[in-house]
Amino acid sequence: MFADRAKIFIRSGKGGDGHVSFRRELYVPAGGPDGGDGGDGGDVIFVVDEGMNTLNDFRHMRKYCAEDGKEGGKKRQHGASGADVICKVPPGTVIKDFETGKVIMDMANKTEPVVILKGGHGGNGNMHYATSTMQAPKYAQPGQPAQELYVTLELKVIADVGLVGFPNVGKSTFLSRVTNAKPKIANYHFTTLNPNLGVVDLGDSAGFVIADIPGIIEGASEGVGLGLQFLRHIERTKVLLHIVDGASVEGRDPINDVYAILEELKKYNIEIAKRPMVIAANKMDAMNEMEQETVIEMLREEFEPQGIRVFPISAVSGEGVKGLLWHLHELIQNAPEELIEFETEYVPTFDLTNDPYTIEKDPENEHIFIVEGPKIEKMLGYTNLESEKGFHFFQHFLKDNGIIDELKAKGIEEGDVVRMYYLEFDYYE
Repeated sequence: MFADRAKIFIRSGKGGDGHVSFRRELYVPAGGPDGGDGGDGGDVIFVVDEGMNTLNDFRHMRKYCAEDGKEGGKKRQHGASGADVICKVPPGTVIKDFETGKVIMDMANKTEPVVILKGGHGGNGNMHYATSTMQAPKYAQPGQPAQELYVTLELKVIADVGLVGFPNVGKSTFLSRVTNAKPKIANYHFTTLNPNLGVVDLGDSAGFVIADIPGIIEGASEGVGLGLQFLRHIERTKVLLHIVDGASVEGRDPINDVYAILEELKKYNIEIAKRPMVIAANKMDAMNEMEQETVIEMLREEFEPQGIRVFPISAVSGEGVKGLLWHLHELIQNAPEELIEFETEYVPTFDLTNDPYTIEKDPENEHIFIVEGPKIEKMLGYTNLESEKGFHFFQHFLKDNGIIDELKAKGIEEGDVVRMYYLEFDYYE
């Protein structure tokens, strides 16, 4: 089964922690700090693979995690950086935030790899924290945390012309007719229907790509039937070709059909409905000459004042098809050259200042309060508690972030112990 949509989990690598160690050598009784830095975490990278045309691979593997950076070592050894994870996607893939549905990145025009989640930086080793007043720092900076996100991948077919219309109006027959000379059609199996992507060759290096998008019916923009699954595939098209049953073989009114489809397009994306449109009145071979003239006159009176050309054709016999194709080619040539690209609406940000912390009592001693969390780790890594300035910063940090108030709410009393990772101190007001 062809997959044009997938939900996956991506995670960059955590930065490796800085190392705490001291130089230990013969005849060097008071060696200084020599803890090395942690390695950077791996990135999550997306790259377009021209050889792919589906998202099937993401149906079998849904978690993509980069490698964490390694901890620094003694003797100033730098930890190894984590390996990146590479996600290959087909051309036309749009990456969206799963929670908000906003576009993170449109890969349609991307020829170079794109980093979606950056790995955490490695933490500094304790060798960075030696000062004239503190020559033996016993702490190092923890590595930055990993970034993680659920994203939705959507494949939007890249084509110059999108075929729209109700079922059984002859879209597939038309596509077969216009691509017979160069049968470069790739079948895309969306559930039980088969949209097709074909190449029209007009000779003299003139041609364009055309996509048959079946399944659009009234109510498609609200998700009726398979409408939403197909509507997104005409978002990139430069020109819309609306095929109607001019002979009303199934009793359909071609004018009403055009307006019904236009209404669905407007509800889904108003910009699509604004693109150049051409109407092909199909099945002319099923009518006599007088009937043909009546239908074509009716359609032209209705739509050509709106700037929409009407072409009578027969997809079965090929009548009128060549003129239609050259008109489509002209519209495409006058369309903007750049591929329609979806603007970035959401940039994943991961601010440690908003990360939570926890305060719990030691289960074995109710007079010991344990405070932990990314915010605490970061503060300890950057703060020299043995300097007067660093100590004052530490005090303000506890107060400004509500930690003191929360400790009081949990019943802390003077003389109780507060434990923050490697740091312990007695609490006094």
